[in-house]
Amino acid sequence: MAYTPKTIKPWSRLGSETVYTCRIFSLRKDRNRSPRDGREHDFFVLDSGDWVNIIPVTANDEIVLIHQYRHGIDDITLEIPGGMVDPHDPSPLHAARREMQEETGFDTEDVIPLGAIHPNPAIQGNRCHTFLARNVSKQFETNFDTTEETEVVLIPYQQIPDLVRQGHITHSLVVTAFYWYELLRQAK
Repeated sequence: MAYTPKTIKPWSRLGSETVYTCRIFSLRKDRNRSPRDGREHDFFVLDSGDWVNIIPVTANDEIVLIHQYRHGIDDITLEIPGGMVDPHDPSPLHAARREMQEETGFDTEDVIPLGAIHPNPAIQGNRCHTFLARNVSKQFETNFDTTEETEVVLIPYQQIPDLVRQGHITHSLVVTAFYWYELLRQAK
């Protein structure tokens, strides 16, 4: 069953300008008009390419996770591999697999999509595509970008819910990925 609004209408875009650009995003200022009262307001949007993340699972039902320093929180996080869909990536699936190989050295041919979400639709228009990689094995050495470094750890899947509950996994896109993975597991 689809959920559709009964009375809410979209706002009218009157104008738009890019006010800042850097390597990973640009900041756009939109001037929009309210459909309810006709008033005009400025809204700021972070424009970024789509993102990907991927849950690598070994034949022994272990999840390949990474510890990685994150500048936004000035701390080390526990995550699944992920990153941006680069312009040369032919698809989000290709980007997710590339990120998994670069950040962990693990790979497989058995990769399926789990879903896509809007990370923060209040201020962003991009999507994060999540994939599941089954029966992964270590096949490569890690190959980091100049601004990243990871430490690979294997954790049995049964421990993941406790790691989320205890605040060891705090990245919202990673928590969402594990939610989708659990739905898939329950459906079987």
